[in-house]
Amino acid sequence: MKKLKILFLVLIVTIVTVNISAQEVIEPPKYPDGVYTKENSRTRRAIPYPTLREADVMWSKRVWRVIDLREKMNHPLYYPDEKIFDRKSLFDVIKDAAMIDGTITCFDNPLTDDEFRFDMTKTEIENLLVSWDSTNTVEDVNNPGVQLVAPLKKDITTEKVWKYWVKEDWFFDKQRSVLDVRIIGLCPLVEKLTEGGEATGGDKALFWVYFPEARPVFANQEVYMRHNDAERRTFEDIFWKRMFSSYVRKESNVYNRGILDYKTGLDVLLESERVKHDIFICEHDLFHF
Repeated sequence: MKKLKILFLVLIVTIVTVNISAQEVIEPPKYPDGVYTKENSRTRRAIPYPTLREADVMWSKRVWRVIDLREKMNHPLYYPDEKIFDRKSLFDVIKDAAMIDGTITCFDNPLTDDEFRFDMTKTEIENLLVSWDSTNTVEDVNNPGVQLVAPLKKDITTEKVWKYWVKEDWFFDKQRSVLDVRIIGLCPLVEKLTEGGEATGGDKALFWVYFPEARPVFANQEVYMRHNDAERRTFEDIFWKRMFSSYVRKESNVYNRGILDYKTGLDVLLESERVKHDIFICEHDLFHF
């Protein structure tokens, strides 16, 4: 019996050690990195949403957006592309919370299901964040001049995540007399590659994250702000204050189709602006000036 207990403890320690070693750990600095200790962001809590009753919602519209991290306004969500002690990119925050802390749940089948039904295990997430170059070859050491196929493992890191899908609901709350919006989910996208590692121009959706579950995590992660390092925002602030640039890819409709399904070229952007304008007009026409 004692041998079984010892074997069980050794197995647990081995699993924990392997799991920790698989993740990149940022060592804290030996001395305080600054003239004061930062406590505001690390102890913040997400602001609770105002109470909302179904009877108070006069109008609502579901919208799916795309945040392109290559736009300058969205750079705080993309950088730093490598972790530093006081800051991480949005994707690294999500990945660490899902893989290490277990505070964020990732949901599978992002292309066909955005209703957060099929949660993923840590092993499934690890396998998803790895790609293989099947065209990679190496020379056979026993037969010089002969090339052997040797698939090359490539990890999907934050620098390869260049877009996010955002699922959100716009609604008019007659109790507070405001047009409000709440983000429901986030989905990171990477550039789709061929087996040889060449870009195809398309996107590959990784997984959905339920945004209300992730808000407490986002509220404790600082984001770089220009002009004043003492007044940095958090990822929660970025989304709460709508401090990002995006375009609409889909609105709720009877066909359940996206804009790309019925528009092409420049008309896609014009249709996106039309959806934004309709939401603005809906709020504007509710009041008399």
